[in-house]
Amino acid sequence: MPASATSPLLKRLPPGLWTLLAWYAAAVAPIVEYVVLTPRHKYSLSYPGEGLDPFGARALLTLAFALVFAAAALTRRRAGAAYGLLILGTVVSTVAWRQDEIPPTQFLALDIALCHIAATRPRRTSLTAGAAALAVPVGYLLVRLWTGNGSGTASEPFMALTVVIAWLVGHSAHQARAHTEELHARAAAQAVIAERLRIAREMHDTVAHSIGIIALQAGAAARIVETRPGQAREAMLVVEREGRETLSGLRRMLGTLRQADEERSSAFPGGEPAGHGHARASRDPAPGLADLERLAATTTDAGVRVEIRRLGGHRPLPAATDLAAFRIVQESVTNVVRHSGADSCRVDIDHRAHELLIEVSDRGPGTGTAGDTGYGLVGMRERVALLHGEFTAGPRAGGGFVVTVRLPVPAAADATATGARVLATDGTGGR
Repeated sequence: MPASATSPLLKRLPPGLWTLLAWYAAAVAPIVEYVVLTPRHKYSLSYPGEGLDPFGARALLTLAFALVFAAAALTRRRAGAAYGLLILGTVVSTVAWRQDEIPPTQFLALDIALCHIAATRPRRTSLTAGAAALAVPVGYLLVRLWTGNGSGTASEPFMALTVVIAWLVGHSAHQARAHTEELHARAAAQAVIAERLRIAREMHDTVAHSIGIIALQAGAAARIVETRPGQAREAMLVVEREGRETLSGLRRMLGTLRQADEERSSAFPGGEPAGHGHARASRDPAPGLADLERLAATTTDAGVRVEIRRLGGHRPLPAATDLAAFRIVQESVTNVVRHSGADSCRVDIDHRAHELLIEVSDRGPGTGTAGDTGYGLVGMRERVALLHGEFTAGPRAGGGFVVTVRLPVPAAADATATGARVLATDGTGGR
């Protein structure tokens, strides 16, 4: 159902129409009461029965109706000009009836138009319109005082008060709309920043490990290419394999980023979907804990032996948790290769009742600390925070470094689909 079908009447009708209805209702009421119907009184100080007898009076009243109708039509496009026509039509109406003040009910239309201008136009424009509205009753009051017809209770102070209230209401609506737009813009900017951080973190985790392995293998191959060509060839094959896997990961990531555009393009039957290669890459399964053995084999070939120890009853994990766990282990192992100076490290994966415990430790002489400002630890900490887990990293007793992560795991039913994907990917049930 369209949103307009359930929106309030105040929002469905344009402001110009509300102004027109209010003014016409106030202008037609005295015509019906004092001209069309039989007068219940012999005279009226505001609307004398013979007030519209002259042709000129009827012509002026017709002109006033036309001016107000034109003002209502111009309200959206030229609010300032429309407001001027509305004031002029109101003044002409009082001249037609030979009145010395504007009836408060008819002045209500000016307040409605002023409220709309203050809510939708710049402050300078709304202040100008408000000053013009205040000038009208002040002008009538001065004319009455100058002509000596100042007896009775004047309605001008009341009308001036309605002008101030209408401007304040409209200006408050204008400020509320501006504040809402600012909040939306700020939320959009924060979403962009968060997405950039996620992409940067994913790029770092995907590329840093592979590039480190490639650098080690390429350096080793360069040193032994003449003395041990067979081992040099195996090292270069590892470089080739890591390069291809890194490229595949980048394509999968770019495919995910392009997915929204492709879905938008598919909404048009005649449109040609873009980026078929990226779409195919985005359907590749994301890495998870089932890929740790492959990670360990690659790192071991680079010279750092990785021992994986799985504890607890293995069960499927949600996709986000599975990917984050793999990236955390990958980054921790990369840090061991780069900074620890150790020739081995151990990865403990403990599936507990309601959480997943990950611990990556080494006994190298490296100087890494928990306060390390590198992007690796920052990225791991952010991943854990997004999943409402716990992250600690620092030197371990007896030497070396240890990274400990606790990730909450929901009920097994929430991860059934992920478990099927993991089993299909690993082929061994992840053990």
